[in-house]
Amino acid sequence: MKYSMTLAGLALASTTLLAAAPAFAQQKLVPEQSEITFVSKQMGVPVEGKFKKFDAQVAFDPAKLGTSKIAFTVDTGSATLGVKESDAELPKATWFNVPKFPQATFQSTAIKAVGAGKYEVAGKLSIKGATQDVTVPVTLTQSGATTTATGAFAIKRLAFKIGENEWADTSMVADDVQVKFKLALTGVGKL
Repeated sequence: MKYSMTLAGLALASTTLLAAAPAFAQQKLVPEQSEITFVSKQMGVPVEGKFKKFDAQVAFDPAKLGTSKIAFTVDTGSATLGVKESDAELPKATWFNVPKFPQATFQSTAIKAVGAGKYEVAGKLSIKGATQDVTVPVTLTQSGATTTATGAFAIKRLAFKIGENEWADTSMVADDVQVKFKLALTGVGKL
């Protein structure tokens, strides 16, 4: 149960980067080189989890940030803490309620350059029926035809009702969840 709550919190954080898939995809996600992880604390001990299934729709041009868009979808049922008992709890109503809310989404509303290869992506994160405005710091690096977007941000799991009822006690599972991502993309122009 503790691991489930942590996973739920991390999944929530990961979802902050994910959104509904609009019809603007220009760049392609390379799933085998990408990852979304989350870290929460259970009784003061960091617990890491990940989402195994997610997708991104990206239309990014560093010369045209005003028309660039980023959207993510994360399958909440793919959240794992690597412990069978905890993983069995995550899809339940108390945590991600996967039958009712199978995906978490992020849809960008604005992208701002803040330095060489660094951006702030503002948008709407929706998890378990709740939507919050978030700003995600992103660093882009290029190697050959692959552009890698990395970053980390924090979310409050209770704002998304992840870990309800007895799991709402933040002395057991912290409210803060750190979400980390590495997304490999093809088709991004020269930075």
